[in-house]
Amino acid sequence: MLFYNLVIFLYWCAVHIASLFNEKGRKWVSGRKNIFSRIETTLKEKSITGAVIWVHCASLGEFEQGRPVIEGFKKANPNIKIVLTFFSPSGYEIRKNYEYADAVFYLPLDFKSNAQQFIKLIKPKAAIFIKYEFWLNYIAELNNQNIPIYLISAVFRPEQHFFKWYGDIFFKALKSYKKIFLQDASSFQLLKDKGLNNIEIAGDTRFDRVFEIAQTKTALPLLDSFCNHHKILVAGSTWPKDEEIIIETYKKLKEKHADLKLIIASHEVNKASTSRIESLIGNAKYSLYTNPTELETADILLIDTIGILSQLYRYGTAAYIGGGFNDGIHNISEALVYTIPVAFGTNHHKFVEAAETLQSGISKEINSSDELYAFFDKIISDRKYQEQLSTDVKNYMQNKAGATNRILSTLNTISV
Repeated sequence: MLFYNLVIFLYWCAVHIASLFNEKGRKWVSGRKNIFSRIETTLKEKSITGAVIWVHCASLGEFEQGRPVIEGFKKANPNIKIVLTFFSPSGYEIRKNYEYADAVFYLPLDFKSNAQQFIKLIKPKAAIFIKYEFWLNYIAELNNQNIPIYLISAVFRPEQHFFKWYGDIFFKALKSYKKIFLQDASSFQLLKDKGLNNIEIAGDTRFDRVFEIAQTKTALPLLDSFCNHHKILVAGSTWPKDEEIIIETYKKLKEKHADLKLIIASHEVNKASTSRIESLIGNAKYSLYTNPTELETADILLIDTIGILSQLYRYGTAAYIGGGFNDGIHNISEALVYTIPVAFGTNHHKFVEAAETLQSGISKEINSSDELYAFFDKIISDRKYQEQLSTDVKNYMQNKAGATNRILSTLNTISV
């Protein structure tokens, strides 16, 4: 633990240095200023005592993964208080007023004293971590107080640090969880072979979440006007290289398919991102979402706002999911739920659904504009192929639903 605590301290130093130059770093630091006094005040003001469940997410993506469980648990147990914490500003700033949580805080950094003080303040009856959260001092303190810990929607791979010679301290922490709910059979077999018994295959709760989103159809009249029965490509959560590829591909496809349109929603929404994409679009007709001009005759719609991406995919004939040339692809199930095939870049190996859909042929890994062109052109040109892919996507998604109920069948038995 000495080396681990040193790493945590060095991380603390690095973030404080970064906060001098970086807005996200500043929010990370300022959000934790006087954190314990603010936690104590909030708990008193909101009368959060007694039966408390602590749920922790790293960021917004993990929150969306845990959201179906949080809401299902709260609806089944309305008298239990939920304290929700985030590690990253991108989660906290967007969900700090989340209606199903009784209080939302930044998680104090994982120093031993912080863990002790935090647990002492909120007094949880159980802790639920989402996917990748392994804070050793918090885990140790929860165990010291015999507070059960659950991990949901987890994925494990042989190359992770848990299974390296230097990762023994993290692997031992896995034994501390009362139950680890896993996404897939390969994770289950890996942990079982290592001697863990506190494991269960539940599936990925993100699939339940995207079904919920698809069923609550948000009215988007501007999109209706732009799309207007055209064939539509949707590019979501794109990064610079994604944008270069998708716009080049679209321009070539447009020469063959005159009625084709493109919706593009960048991973980052700011002036610099918008300007970069506008320069790639060049002379093509386009419109901004927030300042629509000649919408019905525009060929490209640039989404320069946040919060509607998951609804955009319902307009798509096919989708391109960004992130595959950076840290990793974004959530492909947001598009698949609308029974459309998807393409993405090469960095997808951490994602179970990417491997599964590639194997079944309903998604495509691409490394160039030519590869993307070939995939999309066949979908647009061959109606029978498109219909078969749509059927295959629908069957895949239906088979992936149900993780939330499997997890809740255990969590609802927590003794409070």
